[in-house]
Amino acid sequence: MNSDKAAQLKVHLDAIAQLLYEESDPENMKTLEGIEMTVRQQIQTHVSPELGHFLSAQLLAQQQAATDD
Repeated sequence: MNSDKAAQLKVHLDAIAQLLYEESDPENMKTLEGIEMTVRQQIQTHVSPELGHFLSAQLLAQQQAATDD
């Protein structure tokens, strides 16, 4: 990944982290275990499904383009 993309990624991840933090239970954020559990749950609930949908759509588009050629 080039430095421009890495910088863009950091900006977006910071924004995502802020949104997810605002939706977190403050009580769970008092210990490292609580933070880890919260992050894991939020990634599984919000982040991973969106990445999966995006990557699946990209694969489908590539497959369709290959069959159109």
